[in-house]
Amino acid sequence: MKRFPSVPYIAPFAVFVVLLSLNRVLPLPEVAIQILQIAIPAVVLLLFSRNVMDFRLRNAWMSIAIGIVVFAIWIAPDLAFPGYRNHWLFHNALLGTMQRSMSEPARASTAILTLRTARAALLVPIVEELFWRAWLMRWLISPQFEKVPMGAYQATSFWICAVLFASEHGAYWDVGLLAGVIYNWWMIRTRNLGDLMLAHAVTNACLSAYVIAAGKWEYWL
Repeated sequence: MKRFPSVPYIAPFAVFVVLLSLNRVLPLPEVAIQILQIAIPAVVLLLFSRNVMDFRLRNAWMSIAIGIVVFAIWIAPDLAFPGYRNHWLFHNALLGTMQRSMSEPARASTAILTLRTARAALLVPIVEELFWRAWLMRWLISPQFEKVPMGAYQATSFWICAVLFASEHGAYWDVGLLAGVIYNWWMIRTRNLGDLMLAHAVTNACLSAYVIAAGKWEYWL
């Protein structure tokens, strides 16, 4: 990948995003879709990204705490202000609407819920942190991003990355923006990919547990 240094960072994310629409184009059982959405990006990670993945931790406890804080931020507006997300700022043609992405039978399936949680808590943090903060934050500073240290700060890069990260979350762009700012800040503080993956994994694990326990399926975009 020396000729195409961006591929290990972009490919898993691109494949994962494409696979999110798999249920719209292939009439497969939900459990098969969940397996494919985990297995295929995992294979891409192993084939292309194994040399850039770094799971070493510098500040594990703080990363866990930050992950919990982001989870709390994610659910706080809806708990504090019921109906908050029905406002046109979050419910429009540009950003979409809140949708329950799982069918009723899928919500009652232990296998599907386990796979969906594993995808959110184990796969997504790796795929997204490789793309957003290990690659895009550096690439926006210089296309020769490999020469840019992990966690390097530039205001333009910081805010573009945060805004694009927010846009990925549709009707939850507001809390997505806050999450992006916090994750970006933590990357700058730690300069360590492993800590970002851990924080993101804790957020997603907490959110998955909340979704299942409270029946808030709309959080699973």
